[in-house]
Amino acid sequence: MVAQMPAKQRSFAGGGKTNLKIFSGTANPMLAGEVAEYLELELGQVKISPFSDGEIYVQVQESVRGIDCFVVQPTCSPVNENLMELLILIDAFKRASAGRITVVMPYYGYGRQDRKAAGREAITAKLVADLLTTAGAQRIVGLDLHAPQIMGFFNILVDHLYASPVLLDYIKKNLLHNDVVVVSPDVGGVGRARAFAKKLNDAPLAIIDKRRTKHNEAEVLNVVGEVKGKTAIMVDDMIDTAGTITKGAELLAQEGAKAIYACATHPVLSGPAMERIDKSPIEKIVVTNSIPLDRKTASKKIVQVSVAKLLGEAIMRIHDDSSVSELFE
Repeated sequence: MVAQMPAKQRSFAGGGKTNLKIFSGTANPMLAGEVAEYLELELGQVKISPFSDGEIYVQVQESVRGIDCFVVQPTCSPVNENLMELLILIDAFKRASAGRITVVMPYYGYGRQDRKAAGREAITAKLVADLLTTAGAQRIVGLDLHAPQIMGFFNILVDHLYASPVLLDYIKKNLLHNDVVVVSPDVGGVGRARAFAKKLNDAPLAIIDKRRTKHNEAEVLNVVGEVKGKTAIMVDDMIDTAGTITKGAELLAQEGAKAIYACATHPVLSGPAMERIDKSPIEKIVVTNSIPLDRKTASKKIVQVSVAKLLGEAIMRIHDDSSVSELFE
């Protein structure tokens, strides 16, 4: 797996690392630093500061002419500020004559608005794709996009990475018990949960049938599959207000699950999420650091694992023009 790849295999072809630079916005500099450290590089120098009226100032403080530049910036909360900052960063690299600009987005904000679910709605995921392309991005690296069709919203290359190897590695070492059942919290996530279950020794699959009444609220109905006496591991791409995951956990407890865990790539964790998690029957939730987590306010049930090696390997392979899909074979 990526997390276990020996350092001696991290070799660069062509121009090597001399033609590669990693830069970070202000959304998740710790993750960007981990990525650079894995690649044995220093983060590139860029100045980002606000004017008194809230406008964002960006200046690249080293030469990037002809350089393969990777900009690490999840568009997490505050979404609009981080997105605007990313657009300005891209424009700055373009005007500084960067050789190639690749945007590494561990979390793609506005990704849930990927279709018209009702009349007169915007498809904001497509709008963000257009904005990034117009600003000057030449390639996108995404992590567990909320909907795979978002890749088709771009007219530039998109590499879609999956955090499952990192999450599975933690689960196998710390949470794997006998009689495991993988649970999808809704019908839309069945494909994700099925792939997860296959890698957990072909564990059985259960599905929670739910109905969403309005945004950020879901009505849980019933469980399809056998969970009684089993260790249930709920799998999702993100946890926002935690309504879906905690209501699902309550239902699993009612159905006789002996232990309940959850894992998700993106810890959005907005509004009442922490309170709901603390009160839920979930014993532990495993998330990645695609979005920074304030450990002072975060629930003690939450464990955060790093995707820095996964992103670092993808960056190395993109820079070397080698296969990215081999990461998941």
